[in-house]
Amino acid sequence: MRTTLTCAALMLALGSGPALAQSGEITIWSWNIAASSLKATVEGFNKKYPDIKVTVQDLGNQPTYDKSIAGCAAGGVGLPDIVSIENGEAENYWSQFPDCFVDLHTLGYSAEDQKKFPDFKRTELEVGDKAYAMPWDSGPVAVFYRRDFYEKAAVDPASIKTWDDFIAAGKKIQAANPGVTMTNADFNGDTEFFRMISNEQGCAYFAEDGQSITVAEPKCVDALTKVKEMKDAGIVSSADWGTKITNNTAGTVATQVYGGWYEGTIRTESPKESGKWGVYLMPSLTADGPRAANLGGSSLAITSASKNKEAAYAYLKYTLGTNEGQITMLKEFGLVPSLISALDDPYVSQGLDYWGGQAVWKDILGTLPKVVPSRGTQFQSDAEIILRAVQTKYLANGYPDAKAALDDAAKQIAAATGLPVKE
Repeated sequence: MRTTLTCAALMLALGSGPALAQSGEITIWSWNIAASSLKATVEGFNKKYPDIKVTVQDLGNQPTYDKSIAGCAAGGVGLPDIVSIENGEAENYWSQFPDCFVDLHTLGYSAEDQKKFPDFKRTELEVGDKAYAMPWDSGPVAVFYRRDFYEKAAVDPASIKTWDDFIAAGKKIQAANPGVTMTNADFNGDTEFFRMISNEQGCAYFAEDGQSITVAEPKCVDALTKVKEMKDAGIVSSADWGTKITNNTAGTVATQVYGGWYEGTIRTESPKESGKWGVYLMPSLTADGPRAANLGGSSLAITSASKNKEAAYAYLKYTLGTNEGQITMLKEFGLVPSLISALDDPYVSQGLDYWGGQAVWKDILGTLPKVVPSRGTQFQSDAEIILRAVQTKYLANGYPDAKAALDDAAKQIAAATGLPVKE
């Protein structure tokens, strides 16, 4: 039988030891490598909690979102104990269904615990005095490159400080390596380059308070302008997620610019390319400009429908709140820790064989403190759909310039959300 305790007693007990969470079953919904990473932590978790059975169900990314939103709409029917939630979509849940997930403070998540994670990871997970989810992985942007293609073109990655440098290097690399494209982008299905450069420059779709639209501000205009310059220079070929992986393995792309979690994708999907890849910092718009951004990242939330919330919270505390849990996921699948203390783990400073002996995590994670928080708001999905269409039209010369394109996007977002465009 489960013992029911008052919140105060529960918090006290959780703070003093694992006695309350020693048995039961919990189920987690997640997707792809994220799900595999969670499975990798179960062995370590069960050494501390041997009588808690953890089942991780890999539903896929979109099905996880669709099923969890549907479950919340149905009052929690069919939901698991824990749901994986992307930060960019988090506020969709809290705004529509504020009672669907547990305020983690009621389970012992303290202000001290919160401070163990960077502000940019918590921005979308906390509303007022409530914390609906615990930060999981983050996506500090890095440039993943093929050492052999760069060397053949006599391009030193350390010399690439600006996006203009990146374009120039791309032309040289393509000339020296026939059949190889400098980089890939999913121009029709995503806005990843625009979002990465915008975040780097401190611009986002929405203001920090989430109350106005800022996508047409100058730094965002600069970002979209640069995306078109890269495309027009012929150094970017269009590729969706699966095609990028195929290109990595086939050796037809020299560079992928993505969140740090892509390390695990390259390493696990293209194992025969070991030793050929390296990492460097993302370029900036100016030589002395910022070179840090975040793309992607997730959190774990406990559903109000869970019948074993104490065990679920014990799992969150171990997997996300300890270096052991976070580094396990980093080692196995490249899931980037949000836990600040994990950055000091010895593994982070190790040279890795796959990456030519480079200590890639020291370089990638070193940018985390420099990332500017970017608020998604509950309207992120609406804005993203609009931006994709506007980007496609702009790249096809459908607007006179990036300012006109983003002014149009801002007006469309205002119509869809009711928010004003920031003047």
